[in-house]
Amino acid sequence: MTLINESHPEEFILLGFADRPWLELPLFVILLITYPMAMMGNLTIILVSRLDPHLHSPMYFFLTNLSFLDMCYTTSIVPQMLFNLGTSKKTISYLGCIVQLYFFSMMGGTECLLLALMSFDRYVAICRPLHYTLIMNQRILLVFIVWLTGMIYAISEASVTVKLPLCDINKLDHLLCEIPVLIKAACGEKEANELTLSVVCILIGAVPLCLILASYASIGHAIFKIKSSEGRKKAFGTCSSHLIVVSLFYGPGISMYLQPLSSISRDQPKFMALFYGVMTPTLNPFIYTLRNKDVKGALGKLMSRIFSSK
Repeated sequence: MTLINESHPEEFILLGFADRPWLELPLFVILLITYPMAMMGNLTIILVSRLDPHLHSPMYFFLTNLSFLDMCYTTSIVPQMLFNLGTSKKTISYLGCIVQLYFFSMMGGTECLLLALMSFDRYVAICRPLHYTLIMNQRILLVFIVWLTGMIYAISEASVTVKLPLCDINKLDHLLCEIPVLIKAACGEKEANELTLSVVCILIGAVPLCLILASYASIGHAIFKIKSSEGRKKAFGTCSSHLIVVSLFYGPGISMYLQPLSSISRDQPKFMALFYGVMTPTLNPFIYTLRNKDVKGALGKLMSRIFSSK
């Protein structure tokens, strides 16, 4: 194996589904439909949460942050995917690859922490209601810490990854530039990078997931103590949407980042990235809208206001 020149290649060739070209057109059509849906759905959540005074609460403040994050998350990969799938050119510049690597990593790490923060919000609201206002008055600081931690994670992990020497030619068997795939494509001693990735992913992925599960265990215990069936139904309704979103995001993420890179199959990174980078941001707004009476009511009022003004 030869090394790409000591600095870096001018561009990467993203092989994607080059061995199965019949997949490219259906995937292009799916992305062409889901991307505008994801943008419109998350933008709607943001507008509704900001325009309706009844939704000016910490829970919906965190939800607007999640929607904004999902818009950035999917935008960091889908336009480039559409370009590569729609043309014969399957390349991305070195600078474009590094920018995508940083942003995709930052959004993924931030979402892990933000979902944990949202579960903590539900835990305090249901299990410690008397302390809710005092704790959640710091919501801006909490969200700032979450975004800052996600940024630090991306800068540290991606910076170590891009320094690895690349083997043979500048080809990546993926649809985008992602840390595990770049580590797998590198040559030389990379065990330290794999160990670092595992440790960091445990800290930023597995630890928040454990906190989420602990929060919902306490929430479930508290819900069963509520005497009113209406009260139990309302408490469960505010948590069920978040639990679905957590399952959709963490399931593929864990299967990709918390297992040895040697055990990852060839196509697994491609399908997992499509799921947690495209499908989850697309589904989130519908999950929160369809399962949340407050959001549905605010959306209905907003739509009626728009049509009445016309």
